[in-house]
Amino acid sequence: MNRINYNIKMNEIIAGFNDEKTSILLHSCCGPCSSAVLERIKDYFDITVVYYNPNIFPQEEYIHRKNEQIRLLEILKIKFLDCDYDHNDFLCCIKGLEDEPEGGARCPVCFRLRLEKTAKLAQGKFDYFGTTLSVSPHKDVYLINQIGKSLEEKYGVKFLYADFKKENGFLKSINLSKKYELYRQDYCGCEYSLKATKK
Repeated sequence: MNRINYNIKMNEIIAGFNDEKTSILLHSCCGPCSSAVLERIKDYFDITVVYYNPNIFPQEEYIHRKNEQIRLLEILKIKFLDCDYDHNDFLCCIKGLEDEPEGGARCPVCFRLRLEKTAKLAQGKFDYFGTTLSVSPHKDVYLINQIGKSLEEKYGVKFLYADFKKENGFLKSINLSKKYELYRQDYCGCEYSLKATKK
């Protein structure tokens, strides 16, 4: 089965823009992942980054990652939208999937939880919504974009289809993290991914 090249699809979307920047609400999982994405799209979009990641555990880790995100955005002069931290939102959402392996059935539910919040917040206020998640080589790009497509249809706000790890996106995120001295975590976020790294 031939899958869509989402990097090409994003470039086609951007090529259709006029000179005026298009507004986007961009979900970010962390500062390091956002760094390369922001560099890639900042010339085409008026960006507001939303930090909605109730999956992150423990709360101290969440705060650390959020503060690093804010610090990067202040350097880059990009707008920030914060959301309350409620880990119970995540736990309720993935109930019954606790024993799934990392990268298994729990992860798509987590992706959808965060992207749906972003789409709701973007509805009627932004031209597009999107996410930095596809910059990671550990995330299923096809799945992320299919979730985005379904939410685009549900909420009537355009989704920025993307594969941000293309064009050396992940490598750039590593290099930019070094440049800005960003904290790079060693697990995805939730307690289950944390346990998986300790095995």
